[in-house]
Amino acid sequence: MNSAYIFVFITSFITLFLMRKVAQKIGLVDKPNARKLHQGAVPLVGGISVFISLCVGFILYMPMNLNLALYLSCAGVLIVLGVLDDKFDLSFKIRLFIQAGISLAMIIIGGHSLHNLGYLMGSETIALGEVAGSIITIIAVIGAINAFNMVDGIDGLLGGLASVTFTALGVVFFNSGNEYLGTFCFLIVTALIPYILLNLGFLFGKRYKIFMGDAGSMFIGFSVVWMLIRGTQEPNIDAFKPVTALWLIALPLMDMATIMIRRMRKGHSPFKPDREHLHHICQRMGLSPLMTLFLICLMASICAVVGLWADMSGVEESTMFLAFLGLFIVYFTVINHIWRITSWINKLLGRSSSVISTSSNH
Repeated sequence: MNSAYIFVFITSFITLFLMRKVAQKIGLVDKPNARKLHQGAVPLVGGISVFISLCVGFILYMPMNLNLALYLSCAGVLIVLGVLDDKFDLSFKIRLFIQAGISLAMIIIGGHSLHNLGYLMGSETIALGEVAGSIITIIAVIGAINAFNMVDGIDGLLGGLASVTFTALGVVFFNSGNEYLGTFCFLIVTALIPYILLNLGFLFGKRYKIFMGDAGSMFIGFSVVWMLIRGTQEPNIDAFKPVTALWLIALPLMDMATIMIRRMRKGHSPFKPDREHLHHICQRMGLSPLMTLFLICLMASICAVVGLWADMSGVEESTMFLAFLGLFIVYFTVINHIWRITSWINKLLGRSSSVISTSSNH
């Protein structure tokens, strides 16, 4: 199986270079604007390249079955949707409609849905009926897709957070004895590494920078929720508890929930783009992009490790759930009062607060 990792890594690398030339010819590039402060037109083919390399790798090295065919088909539809969105800036209603359709395909064709939320409230398991389970599954799929879409704001962040989540998933699948899904997750991480290196400019400098694009962020989000549902809802897999899933995607999930609540409180659409995400806040506090990337990925890693430790140690699901709610309340409170907290800390330390003077709306 080591040959599969080598093949996917090399294929991803080659595909990235080939696709960036295609992107430049057809105009599939990201240009700077009021929200996007990068320099020059950057090809938006990271997601396409990662998907192509994984498609070839899965077909060659993984046994083909209905689940894999369904996964690749759904992911392919999202890749096409993302490319069209990157090129023509589609309405969020169109995106949500197709994402809901993908969710229904998972439920109807693959039988993958949320039907058991575990022992979140104590000694009684929370079982969902067919209708309620389908509705919550659709919400979960759309939520995961958009959570990872929203964090794609600075170089390396989407790839970094995705790598944290898929590495944690790979560990828990292998620990439960499911080598197939564990390998599946680690191959995704392997395909992401060349993209991360080019995205951060660690290879060949900024000249060969590539962005993931909406195609990539939607593909990553869908892949995450696909693995979370399979790992928690299928009796023959049962790799980890449903509540553990919250810890494995804690940062993207909390950031999305916080930003959408803040937008609605201001009377804005929850899907309206802005520069109020955690990575934007970190940079306005004076952290460099690399420090911001390191800090957020470190926070995500800590959450994932806590979740895995609690799951493997047999911590009660209700305790894990209450702990996660507490973590979210702390996160939400800190983000909503970050400038007051920063100003107070600066005063205690005798430092100037001019670094946050541009944040009057927070």
